[in-house]
Amino acid sequence: MILRLRRIWRDALTLLLALRDRRTPARARLAALAALVYALSPVDLLPEALPLLGVGDDLVVVPTVLALAARGLPPAVLADARARSAGLQQRLPWLLPSLALLFLAGVVGLGWALLRTLGG
Repeated sequence: MILRLRRIWRDALTLLLALRDRRTPARARLAALAALVYALSPVDLLPEALPLLGVGDDLVVVPTVLALAARGLPPAVLADARARSAGLQQRLPWLLPSLALLFLAGVVGLGWALLRTLGG
């Protein structure tokens, strides 16, 4: 599980760094922007009100569009972004655990708020 999270983090950071590169084609930037807009948009293929299914479409559509964006990157841009990502991860090894703890705290807080709302 930890190894998978590290790979996801590495790939996400690599894509983010590659999108900032001037050599990145516009179609890759647009695909990444489309994934971000879809993830943040209240309009989805499946409404969020449907338990698990509402979030499920985000978990399928967003990574798929991001993978398409990554495929549109020139090899030189991807190699440079991977090298910068590796360097950043070595300089900031605390970043991924901190983000995981922040995410966990958010989930716990959301659950607590939901229980308080439903409980009375």
